[in-house]
Amino acid sequence: MTRLAILTSGGDAPGMNAAIRAAALIALSKGLEVFGVERGYRGLMEGSLVQLVAEKVTGILREGGTILGTSRCPEMLDRGVRDHARKHLAAAAIEQLLVIGGNGSLTGALALSDPEECGGQPLRVAGVPASIDNDVGLTGLAIGVDTAMNTIVEACDKIADTATSHGRTFLVEVMGRDSGYLAMTSAIASGADMVLFPEADRSEDDLVESIVRTVLAVRQRSGRPKRVIAIKAEGVPVSTDRLKQRVDDRLRQESGASDSEVETRVTVLGHVVRGGRPTAFDRLLGSRLANVAVRSLLAGDNRKMAAWMPPVDLPPSVGQRSTADPYCWLVDLPAALEETERLHSRQSQLARWRATVFDELTDVFLL
Repeated sequence: MTRLAILTSGGDAPGMNAAIRAAALIALSKGLEVFGVERGYRGLMEGSLVQLVAEKVTGILREGGTILGTSRCPEMLDRGVRDHARKHLAAAAIEQLLVIGGNGSLTGALALSDPEECGGQPLRVAGVPASIDNDVGLTGLAIGVDTAMNTIVEACDKIADTATSHGRTFLVEVMGRDSGYLAMTSAIASGADMVLFPEADRSEDDLVESIVRTVLAVRQRSGRPKRVIAIKAEGVPVSTDRLKQRVDDRLRQESGASDSEVETRVTVLGHVVRGGRPTAFDRLLGSRLANVAVRSLLAGDNRKMAAWMPPVDLPPSVGQRSTADPYCWLVDLPAALEETERLHSRQSQLARWRATVFDELTDVFLL
C-alpha cells in the first residue's frame, strides 16, 4: 500500500484540523495508509510518526490548533538535517508528504523534495497554505485567516463599547509580522477609524501625526461618539507603547489637555487571535484545499500547492484550476514561494494594491 504522511508546521491556525481530517479520510478511502508527523519538522527529525485511522480524525473538525502539534524548526535549512528527516520517511516506506503551513513550512517541503538531494528515493510533496497572516503567495486566502479576523472584529466591537462610553482612543495591536492583511480587513469589518499596517511604509512621525489628526477630527464632530479605534499590525516597526506615549504628548500639546484628560489606551490581542474554534468558512477551506492537494498527489503531481482563488492572473505554466474543486487551483510550489517573497518585500502587485487602496480609504474612515 502507498503511504502518505501529513505534517503541520509553523504557527498554528484554526482550520488545520479540518485539513488533516479531510486529507486523511480521502487518502484512506483510496486505500492508502496515513501517518501523522508529530510536532512538525522537529518531530520529523526525531521520527515521531503516528498512524492515522478514521476514528482518530473524524471528530477533530471543530477543534482549533492542530492535533498533530507544531513547532518552528530552523534546523531544516541544513542539508544534513533534511537528509536525516528523509531517512525517517524512507524507513517508514512513506513516499508522499502533505505539508500544511505557511511560508517557512512550505519552503521546508520544497527543500525536502529537492530531486538532487533525494537521489534514487524521490519524495513527492504537496502544500496547503495555513497562515492567519494571509501572507502566502498565489492564494486568495490561507487557512485560519477568517477565524482570526472574526476574533479581532469581535474584540474590537467590545472595545468600542467601552471606548464610546468614555470617549477614549484605543490602539489595538493585532498579529501580522510580515503582512498587514488582518489589520486591514478587520479595520473595515469592525468600522475602525484608522489602520496602521507595514505595507504603507510610513515613518514614525507620520504615524503619530495621522493618529493625532484622526483623534482631533473625531473630537470636533457634533453629536457623534468621541471614541477612536485604531488597529495596528504588529509588523509596523514602532512599538504600540511608544506610539501611545508620543500620541499622548502631541494631544496635550495640540489641545492643552491635562494628563487626566488624555484618554488613550492600548490593547494587544496577541495569541488570542490564533486560538478558538474555526469558523464554518475555515472548516470548509481546510477541507477543500486538502482534498485538492491529496488528489494531486494521487494523480502523480509533485511540488504543488493547493490555492484558493489566486488574487493574480496565473499563466498555465504556473497554475491551473483544479478539476476537483472549481474554486481551487493547483500552483507550482516554487512559484508560490517566489510570490510570497515578493509579497513580504512589498514588491508584488498585490502588496502595492493593498497599500494604495488603504491610502484612498483613510479619509473615508473620517467621514
